[in-house]
Parts: sequence; structure tokens; C-alpha cells
Amino acid sequence: MNARYYPEDDLLVLRMSDRPYAHAEKIGTFIVHYTEGGEPVMLEILHAARFLKEATEALPYPTLAKILRK
Repeated sequence: MNARYYPEDDLLVLRMSDRPYAHAEKIGTFIVHYTEGGEPVMLEILHAARFLKEATEALPYPTLAKILRK
């Protein structure tokens, strides 16, 4: 998996596969890109800073501490 953050757009792009995508679907603050066969290959997270902050705050403290130690 490849991840890239674009601060000017506050966009986080997670590329799960190098396979070409044929179409995309917007689901809330996510855009999921699919192959012709319907396999997800890329995920765009819009407003990434807010999403990551909220996701981090939702984690129980022991889990968050474990992640941050690595």
C-alpha cells in the first residue's frame, strides 16, 4: 500500500493496488476507485486532517498509545 498526503487540498490518498481503476464512487468524505471488475484499488480521504483527528480521538487510550509507540 502506498499513502500520500496533499496538504494544499487536505487530501489523503491510499493506493492499495497498481491495477488501473475504471470508475469511482463518492461515499461521504471518501472517494473509492474501483477496477472494471469492482475491486477497490484506491481510497481518497477528503478533509483528511479532520478525519484522522476524529478517528484518533475515537480509539481507546491503550490502543492509541500502542500505535504511537511504533
